[in-house]
Amino acid sequence: MNILLLGKNGQVGWELQRSLAVLGRVTALGHDEADFTNPQAVTDTVRALRPDIIVNAAAHTAVDKAESEPGHARLLNATTPGLLAEEAARQSAWLVHYSTDYVFDGSGDRRWTELDAPAPLSVYGATKLEGERLIQQSGCRHLILRTSWVYGARGGNFAKTMLRLAQERERLTVIDDQWGAPTGAELLADVTAHALRHLQARPQDGGLYHCAAGGETTWHAYAEFVIAHASKSSEAIKIKATEIAPVPTSAFPTPAWRPLNSRLNTQKLQATFGLHLPDWQQGVARMLSEIL
Repeated sequence: MNILLLGKNGQVGWELQRSLAVLGRVTALGHDEADFTNPQAVTDTVRALRPDIIVNAAAHTAVDKAESEPGHARLLNATTPGLLAEEAARQSAWLVHYSTDYVFDGSGDRRWTELDAPAPLSVYGATKLEGERLIQQSGCRHLILRTSWVYGARGGNFAKTMLRLAQERERLTVIDDQWGAPTGAELLADVTAHALRHLQARPQDGGLYHCAAGGETTWHAYAEFVIAHASKSSEAIKIKATEIAPVPTSAFPTPAWRPLNSRLNTQKLQATFGLHLPDWQQGVARMLSEIL
């Protein structure tokens, strides 16, 4: 198979370069080679390469910044992916695209399913939802994976920030009323490769799925887990913090509203593709062992 990967330098894109390599020849392009602010250039690239599969890991993910630049966020998250989907349809190619729990309003405490009505609270969530719908409307064969709280060993992430602050401060304050599941970029990449192999035999199983690690936690409990794990496993980490205080979301006002409930129901994904999604602690512990 001929696979085109867009957004190769992001956390998910970096892991996809590894996971997709077993499926066929991968052409991996970054922003300089496939600039999503220039949709025509991106579609021209797809037309020239004629891939069997397009995996789009490019996006505008600066949630707060999107509030002040909605046009730019829409271009990267909706307009260009939509045109990409139209080109995929013309070429009978598969398109894999990643979306977010931010398409929901975060109400309640149950896990969101693929059938629940979206109601985004932010520009980021709204533009990602529009991107989903444009892909679905294009008629192309597609796999859309909604996920949450993505992290990777490469690049910045919440765990690294907590470890740095815990070495600098005696007291940390961390939000404890937002719920979700930290999901590793490598897990998303591996699920993608597995699903694509499955779809070659059962193309009728394409569509929209929720994909997140198992279990649930708050940012506060996540921080506690990270710092406790680091304290036990690395003598090089000298933790100064003696208190990790829980605080509400209101303690950290931001331009974009965050959903309080980012729990995603992944039963459809697991049943369709025969997958088991490990608990979030497993992936985070592995990531910490890489960075410590």
